[in-house]
Amino acid sequence: MKKIIPGLVALLLILCTGTSCTGKSDHAQEIEWENLNKEAMSLYRQGQYDRAIALAKKALQVAEQAVGPDRPDVATSLNNLAGLYYFQGRYAEAEPLYKRSLAITEKSLGPDHPDVAQSLGNLAALYDSQGRYAQAEPLYKRSLAIYEKVLGPDHPYVATSLNNLALLYHSQGRYGEAEQLYKRSLVIWEKSLGPDHPSVAKSRNNLAGLYKTQGRYAQAEPLYKRSLAIMEKSLGPDHPYVATSLNNLAALYYSQGQYAQAEPLLKRALAIVEKSLGPEHPDVATSLENMAELYRKTGREKEAEALETRAAAIRAIKR
Repeated sequence: MKKIIPGLVALLLILCTGTSCTGKSDHAQEIEWENLNKEAMSLYRQGQYDRAIALAKKALQVAEQAVGPDRPDVATSLNNLAGLYYFQGRYAEAEPLYKRSLAITEKSLGPDHPDVAQSLGNLAALYDSQGRYAQAEPLYKRSLAIYEKVLGPDHPYVATSLNNLALLYHSQGRYGEAEQLYKRSLVIWEKSLGPDHPSVAKSRNNLAGLYKTQGRYAQAEPLYKRSLAIMEKSLGPDHPYVATSLNNLAALYYSQGQYAQAEPLLKRALAIVEKSLGPEHPDVATSLENMAELYRKTGREKEAEALETRAAAIRAIKR
């Protein structure tokens, strides 16, 4: 059963505005660049990746024309475009953009700047997604070291980096190392952001996912339930992240054969993503596929087939 949203990673899209990014650029070009970035981000949130990519490409052209090829705002545009390719699974196209963005950021801001740490984390996440763990790990570690040095050991960005490295170890089956990092990141987030922050919920979700992988269901369940409660309280009952929490708790029950407990959670998750993201969003397809999987497991083949057909149609639209 699929998760609707992957485990917490560093932000893959950076939206810079104002002269902090554009420097000496012409004011009209600066405004155009900002508007293109905002619209691309809006389309990305709607799951309209192809349209978002077209605008991100135009934003990159505007930035390069305005200030030249080696300015921080060009690095931002490169990173944004790479992030959109990443979310489409177009890794070969994303990689050179992330690398160029990193090179510009290091040159213009220095090797220990937090923006370099974020750029390293983004490139690492790309490698991580492809199973290129040997290339991802040193980038995650360097990103973590920069954040710890510049921001201190208890900063939320340190927690994010710890979590990213934990996800990598989780994927490799290095469960003991992953658990330690998950727990440290959770402590930092609770201390710095409070016990009811969405990042705390995501951290609990990831630790629960580790326990689920290990078959430690009794430890996973309260973490998933607490994560869901935090999301509902902090974001409201109809937020897409609530759907994610519902889906993950349902997946735990599904893994234990508790189908009657999983089904209402999946139905509610589907209703939320349809309402909040629209009926043709990729996350709706994922929810439909999860429901179909449960229906097949419980012998409801016709109902499963109908859901799978609808999910396939959504995926065809989004190509």
